[in-house]
Amino acid sequence: MPPITLISDLDIERWRRETPGCAVRNHLNNAGAALPPQPVIDAMREHLELESRIGGYEAADQVADRVKQAYVDVGRLIGAPPETLAMVENATVAVAQALSAFDFQAGDVLVTTRSDYTSNQLMYLSLARRMGIEVLRADELPEGGANPASVRRLVEHPRCRLVALTWVPTNSGLIQAAEEVGEICEAAGVPYLVDACQAVGQLPVDVTRLRCDYLAGTARKFLRGPRGLGFLYVSERATARGDYPLFVDMRGAGLVDPEHFELASGARRFENWEFNYSLLLGLGAAARYALDAGLERTGARTLELGAYTRERLAGVPGLRPSDPGAHRCAIVTTEVIGRDAADLMRELRARGINTSGALAGEGPLNAPSAHATPVLRVSPHYYNTRQEIDAAVAAIAELVRA
Repeated sequence: MPPITLISDLDIERWRRETPGCAVRNHLNNAGAALPPQPVIDAMREHLELESRIGGYEAADQVADRVKQAYVDVGRLIGAPPETLAMVENATVAVAQALSAFDFQAGDVLVTTRSDYTSNQLMYLSLARRMGIEVLRADELPEGGANPASVRRLVEHPRCRLVALTWVPTNSGLIQAAEEVGEICEAAGVPYLVDACQAVGQLPVDVTRLRCDYLAGTARKFLRGPRGLGFLYVSERATARGDYPLFVDMRGAGLVDPEHFELASGARRFENWEFNYSLLLGLGAAARYALDAGLERTGARTLELGAYTRERLAGVPGLRPSDPGAHRCAIVTTEVIGRDAADLMRELRARGINTSGALAGEGPLNAPSAHATPVLRVSPHYYNTRQEIDAAVAAIAELVRA
């Protein structure tokens, strides 16, 4: 592996110093929830203390300018104006809100992939059961990942209403061809929904290049924000055609008279009145921290650390690499031959090393089956070090031998 470039030792030392968790944990579970830096912690704590002193609604009013800035900063992360962003509980809720904006009829077609997130797959199947839509999944490339040529054929279906794609699956290092699929959807005039839950903070994200109508993200993963908050990008094209969620809240619309309502402008029609303002301020702080650190260089370091992890784990007897695709990210999965990966995860945690478990399936859905294999998931981020990865690999090798 070539040395990691663009980032100095002083940068890494500062990021680790500003991340309290680095002092007590070897945290390689950033695909689950990354360690937050101090500015994120401070933003949340300060607002909770303010709420405790003056009241929740009053505190929200007092920090209205900071709330507005949080929308601006999250928008800067993905190349979107603040009015195109809705804050929701998590990325799954963001996907659900987007799906609910479509008036599906029996016989309509939703095109997706075999690697989409399990919760999303469940929602597609629920729509099929309740609304009578047909869910079509693109063929896979030989090396893994949805075949754009297959997507192109499927969107030619006369009743194709939506293409939904998880950019980076939760259970492997695969990076899907999200921009190429966006080009296909734009040419076909078919709306496009991207789940970027694992991409934001790890990969460059530009909604203009993606050509998407909707994009779902979360605070807690590679963005290094708090758990319990996500966001939904809603394109101006989508709001212009009148899209709004099925169960619109009084933040998203107002009653004109007992029988009629008027939608809020922009993406706010996808929000609910009540959400956690301390988490929102934490998300804003995480966005600013990511922007200040430099997304291009931290993203490059993250991918290089992922490649280093994959290379080191490949040399451990008893492990079988599980990541498909020609392009792979910093989510590294490996089958533990003859061992339950969840047990190994717990044993590593007892040693102060955080990893996670995932499920790699051979079928169209990542669901328990005879073909599903539990795998260990290791996901470094830019504030991690090669020494931490080496220590984790050594511990894994020791436990696998035992």
